[in-house]
Amino acid sequence: MIVASKKPIEEIIQSVQGSKRLLIVGCNECVTVCEAGGKKEVGILASALRMYFMNQGKEMTIDEVTLERQCDKEYLEEIKHMVPNYDTILSLACGVGVQFMAEMYKDKPVLPGVNTTFMGATLERGVWGERCAGCGQCILAKTAAVCPVARCAKRLFNGPCGGSTKGKCEINPNTDCAWQLIIDRLKALGRLDDYDELMPIKDWSKDRAGGPRIVVREDIRL
Repeated sequence: MIVASKKPIEEIIQSVQGSKRLLIVGCNECVTVCEAGGKKEVGILASALRMYFMNQGKEMTIDEVTLERQCDKEYLEEIKHMVPNYDTILSLACGVGVQFMAEMYKDKPVLPGVNTTFMGATLERGVWGERCAGCGQCILAKTAAVCPVARCAKRLFNGPCGGSTKGKCEINPNTDCAWQLIIDRLKALGRLDDYDELMPIKDWSKDRAGGPRIVVREDIRL
């Protein structure tokens, strides 16, 4: 899932200064799971902003709604009748949702309410870890399902580097060395000989090096 974190309330207050009618829009997908932008977080943020501006003696209408997703036009259409009533939209979706909302409602300022961080998994309650960088050319079959692109600080394809110590990364001693994880898993799978094979140079044009990417499935296009 896409993992995001709440923006500091001070930053949000600064960004919505001057607004008279604010619509806060949550998302019921990834940001709900990581407790950054779901219905509960929308309600908490709306209450905090109302209290702040009331204490400042400023009048501001602040309403709230949570959509199933903000990355699909069909769900953004659900607030089409509401949008004209507001001068600013504050989206608690990931960066994808914020941009898609802005593309849909071109005459309205759409502001981000969260910081999008990475694609990851829930390690424990309140803790999420990065697992995928969306590089466009998955090599997990060769690395025993441990991604060196997302999990190695240096993105090494033939590791580990000389700085890893006792299975930990030299960049952060609290982080497991991705290549130690790969070696351990290859060994457990009886595939340690695979480690001796040099990984070829990666085609980074399939990553962000090739510019914004589009996936087209002709078999399901209308």
